[in-house]
Amino acid sequence: MAMALTRASCCSLARQRNPLRSIFMQNPHHQRIRFRHPLQSFKSYPAGFQHRVRAIHEATVEPITSNKQNEPQPQNWNIKMLYDGDCPLCMREVNMLRERNESYGTIKFVDISSDEYSPEENQGLDYKTVMGRIHAILSDGTVVTDVEAFRKLYEQVGLGWVYAVTKYEPIATIADAIYSVWAKYRLQVTGRPPLEEILDTRKKKDEICNNSNACKM
Repeated sequence: MAMALTRASCCSLARQRNPLRSIFMQNPHHQRIRFRHPLQSFKSYPAGFQHRVRAIHEATVEPITSNKQNEPQPQNWNIKMLYDGDCPLCMREVNMLRERNESYGTIKFVDISSDEYSPEENQGLDYKTVMGRIHAILSDGTVVTDVEAFRKLYEQVGLGWVYAVTKYEPIATIADAIYSVWAKYRLQVTGRPPLEEILDTRKKKDEICNNSNACKM
């Protein structure tokens, strides 16, 4: 009985809250009602209303872009991270480290995908070499790679505990082996062309830039 009363009450409230339904039920020809564009149902509009609607309709949303690459780099950095700015998954970790680094200022970030990347300024590490696996450069010029590079980077922003266990065997060897698999297939996993194709594209771009002023704008 309580359930029946509850349903009856709900139905009564629904009818009260939905006047359109009552109108439709009282109109024997409600099937013939056709809804037009909301604005077409008005013969006149308040002053300025049409202009506001048009402005909303024609408005566009600019894509959100990050200006992280334009941020000033720390002068007294302890480690330099060479990262692939075209790798979407890699950038998640890079951006996390960047946010942490705002409080430490110990990491310098270098995008190897940038046209301005210079091997001469990074211990002679060319684009192809650095694309193969993660590289980091200590302030004394020492180059570290693989999981050790991640461990050094995380230590600089107060997250050394994350990779602390990778200092010891056999964890160190296992961690490097797992990372090597990721490094080998990361282009394929992220939906990018093979490294040879990327290198060929960059080579053609460099040739175009060297033969014209198109890249000097």
